[in-house]
Amino acid sequence: MAKKTVADIDVKGKKVLMRCDFNVPLDENCNITSDDRIVKALPTIKHILDKGGALILMSHLGRPKGVPEAKYSLKPVAKRLSELLGREVVFAADCVGPDPKAKAAALKSGDCMLLENLRFHKEETIKDKAAKEDAQLRQAKDDFAKELASMADIYVDDAFGTAHRDNASMYTVPAVMEGKPRVIGFLIEKELRFLGDTLREPERPFVAILGGAKVSDKIGVIENLTNKVDTIVIGGAMAYTFLKALGKQVGNSLCEDDFLDKATALLDLAKEAGCEVVLPVDSVVAQEVKAGAANKVVGEDIEAGWLGLDIGPKSQAIFAEKAKGAKTVVWNGPMGVFETEPFDAGTKAVALAVAEATDKGAKSIIGGGDSASAVTKLGLEDRISHISTGGGASLEFLEGKKFVCLEILDEK
Repeated sequence: MAKKTVADIDVKGKKVLMRCDFNVPLDENCNITSDDRIVKALPTIKHILDKGGALILMSHLGRPKGVPEAKYSLKPVAKRLSELLGREVVFAADCVGPDPKAKAAALKSGDCMLLENLRFHKEETIKDKAAKEDAQLRQAKDDFAKELASMADIYVDDAFGTAHRDNASMYTVPAVMEGKPRVIGFLIEKELRFLGDTLREPERPFVAILGGAKVSDKIGVIENLTNKVDTIVIGGAMAYTFLKALGKQVGNSLCEDDFLDKATALLDLAKEAGCEVVLPVDSVVAQEVKAGAANKVVGEDIEAGWLGLDIGPKSQAIFAEKAKGAKTVVWNGPMGVFETEPFDAGTKAVALAVAEATDKGAKSIIGGGDSASAVTKLGLEDRISHISTGGGASLEFLEGKKFVCLEILDEK
């Protein structure tokens, strides 16, 4: 069943509590270096305000340790949001307590307020498992959630980046607001449409491109995708665990020796499912990770003292061919140390190939994180069908995991 969205309910004259993902990057002077996450929340925000709702926004930023830290304040977000909306966004210096409660009560239709960082309170990140086992923690989490919930008549979740977490604002708040409207925003609706529909009814050939450092991070994804995709292309450092499992020499490359047996089992699983697995046939290697480091291209075997830091030119061509031949392509994880030249060529080649496939009518989904950064850096965003706003969340979605914080929201 599809979830109700904010467009399915009447917000006029109501107080709306909306969970956003305003975890934006800041420089040392607390200036926002990319407002992309704020901009992507605007359609839902504007809809609520234009329809006469009084909006209370909440989010986390960074990883504070459950106490206020000036460098993680959401004040710069309130300022930027005011500029983007062309109206003042009231800022509450806390997310619970007398100040936000009084400011929320004073809001009128069309007014907007942003609460201070949720993670300035340790109750926000108490895990549900811990809360179930410890009555004191459960009470603390419930009390925090009830304070947030008491300010509003409606709950809206539009934070896909944290949809895989059971934080108080994501799960406990809507749980205690049972009986009141609890819906998703347009950003999450789009994420669920692209990711969900793609996995359910992909146009074939369906190609998954996986990269990044560790096989251990992608085991669930590979297991889930072997029965869904036609081809899995594996690059990045995680490829060396697979190559070593196949008897190749990987030199000093990053390799998870504890997962060699698991890598072999994953290859066997794919073979049984009739899913093609494509691994690098050459690598760009160096003796250190450093911009401009002396490097060379080698075949499948890497000698001692050298590290594989990117896929080589032959692999780039093979990977690009697989991407260009796809009708549906999902990509999560870089092909090498893409932040450091010259080890960014493989990731660039894949990004361009995915863009070309999209130009030819393929549906392409970039799974957030480093892959999204690479696409943005290359200016290819407009040539990709969908770039997910949640790196970890999109990964868990590809694993087939259920998101409890979305499951409890209202069905259509």
